[in-house]
Amino acid sequence: MSSLLALLFVTTAMLVVGCARGGADDLEKRVSDFVSSYPHATIAVAVIDPQTGYDFDINGDSLIHAASTMKVPVLIEVYRRAREGEFSLDDSIDVRNEFTSIYDGSTFSIALEDDSDKEIYASVGQKMTIRDLAYRLITTSSNLATNELIDLVSADSVQRTIESLGTTRMQVLRGVEDLKAFHAGMNNVATARDLAILMKSILDGRAASDEASLEMINILSAVPSFRMISAGVPEGARVAHKTGS
Repeated sequence: MSSLLALLFVTTAMLVVGCARGGADDLEKRVSDFVSSYPHATIAVAVIDPQTGYDFDINGDSLIHAASTMKVPVLIEVYRRAREGEFSLDDSIDVRNEFTSIYDGSTFSIALEDDSDKEIYASVGQKMTIRDLAYRLITTSSNLATNELIDLVSADSVQRTIESLGTTRMQVLRGVEDLKAFHAGMNNVATARDLAILMKSILDGRAASDEASLEMINILSAVPSFRMISAGVPEGARVAHKTGS
């Protein structure tokens, strides 16, 4: 993908509920027309309505670099493991900025300027609760929180869980900013359909539990909503989402 197309494409995941058939027909046409207007861009869309069974996608199984949408599977795995009693979300862990590359086992750190969450770096060398890290994972898309939580639950465990929830092509191999792995092509990938499946699993309580799902939806609803997905949704609608770029 060229740098231009990389700017045009944004991977997104959101919860969508309540498409009546007439509205669905209009949605399909509008989305199809939009995709057709960018013939040189890679655009993938998937919509699942758990209330009506409505299901629609364009390029829904196309593999795309996951970017920060992989933080949704991490969130699910953290809440699933907490539900199983492996730890409490209120447990505290050490915040550090040293991680292991999956490419060659060397260590690397995340540069503050490469993270959308600058404030968390003041906590390096101190402790934070798993709950706070999970909140920052989504709401500020914290790369540091992501890697802390990946180290806690492991990428392999995240992968097994998302496959058990019905994903077929999405891969979570590692945390973020592992540049050696990135340049070696060892990257997280996602599809629009798999992201929709994961969002539905949160909505219907399969991801962890009804209580955990409600808390995850509250976190996903707390993502700043002034641009991208939320900018196109009618005022007053609740949007639970995660973007990546």
